[in-house]
Amino acid sequence: MENIWKETLNLISSQVNQQCFNTWFKPTSQINYNPEQNVLQVETPNSYFESWLKENHMNLIKDTVWKITNNPRMKIEFVSSSNNRGILAEEQKTPQNETNTTSSHPGIYPQRLNPNYIFGNFVVGSSNQLANAAALSVSEQPGKRYNPLFIYGGTGLGKTHLIHAIGNKAFSLNPNLNIYYLSTENFVNDLVSSIRFTKMEEFRNRYRKSDILLIDDIQFIGGKTKSMEEFFFTFNDLYNSHKQIVMTSDRPSREISNLEERLRSRFEWGLMVDIQEPELETKIAIMKKKSELWNIDISDEVAMYMANNLGPSVRDLEGALKKVSAFAQLAETPISMRLVEEVLKGQIKPKDKMVTIDEIQNVVAEKYNIRVNDLKSKSRRRELVNPRQIAMYLSKVLTNDSLQQIGRKFGNKDHTTVIHSIKKVDVNKVNDPILFRVIEELKDQLT
Repeated sequence: MENIWKETLNLISSQVNQQCFNTWFKPTSQINYNPEQNVLQVETPNSYFESWLKENHMNLIKDTVWKITNNPRMKIEFVSSSNNRGILAEEQKTPQNETNTTSSHPGIYPQRLNPNYIFGNFVVGSSNQLANAAALSVSEQPGKRYNPLFIYGGTGLGKTHLIHAIGNKAFSLNPNLNIYYLSTENFVNDLVSSIRFTKMEEFRNRYRKSDILLIDDIQFIGGKTKSMEEFFFTFNDLYNSHKQIVMTSDRPSREISNLEERLRSRFEWGLMVDIQEPELETKIAIMKKKSELWNIDISDEVAMYMANNLGPSVRDLEGALKKVSAFAQLAETPISMRLVEEVLKGQIKPKDKMVTIDEIQNVVAEKYNIRVNDLKSKSRRRELVNPRQIAMYLSKVLTNDSLQQIGRKFGNKDHTTVIHSIKKVDVNKVNDPILFRVIEELKDQLT
């Protein structure tokens, strides 16, 4: 059988750098070549290779194969090896109590990284522009800039996508890096298991020998004394060795409950960047980008409707898009506005009246006998602070505006100030029946 893939590799080796070729192309091999059926089947070591080759090198592969075969209809099919040679060999050597831990070895794709989370399919808008730029910089120069990098923001806004993208980009540039990605829950469970089986030396070496440590949801380490102690020493060891540390959290470090001060201060040594709720334009761009990636045909009208009526979570947007697509396929019908409204009726809360922040400010100012400009001022007088916080709370509850947009409407306040106001009112109205009644009256008046 003619080995078309071997010829393809020979040509590709001169078009990519040697490190890239040795990592991604050399471990592959031809399974079958059938010119009559226009199919070339190529075996890859595992699914990660398959995904990476498709995401990053598919155009080069197609062009080269077509050039050799003189057949632009030739299809290239990747087939993952059933035994994942290199990775499974390591897993078989791993003690049972360590099977839930992440290990990375030079030249082997980090096991927990998701190859689908790359910078190329991350939609950038004003709400995440700084976080994206910082993450990209860290992936290109790990340990040299922004160390540690602390990314925080609400659930489903893209933090996990970015932290995976850092690992994927860094590995593509230098496959010899030891890259560890894990959640804080994995770290805590690994620590407990290591203590139980007297494996602390292995535990410490596992993390402290990494070139890049990517740890998700670091807020969950708060209050776990032994975990905080071990992470403190791991952090110090990596930082002093100029190794890159990247963390994500659903809140800034100063708001993590029961976090030791020595960790809190270290988290702030590098760069702290937040991902804010996406504005409407960014949400629409996300919908269109995901629909292209998943080959889902939606109109601009449908994308606008879903972006405008669903919450700020990118994860929720993706879930809604998949749900609508599944229903459309089952019904064998195109995705129409009628279908979307029917499928998502439980997720979209209709408003009898669209409320604006300007209306809220006017009603609250009238209620408390103050001026609208007082709500926008920087005054910390109690008689102004309370109405201002109530107005911000109502703006979040009654409008689709982002925290950033709300802040701008209140004299360019920072979005963290808006968050603080919302949380304070949310707590106080539970304990203060008078405040609760006032808020309900204002909501009734506005809606």
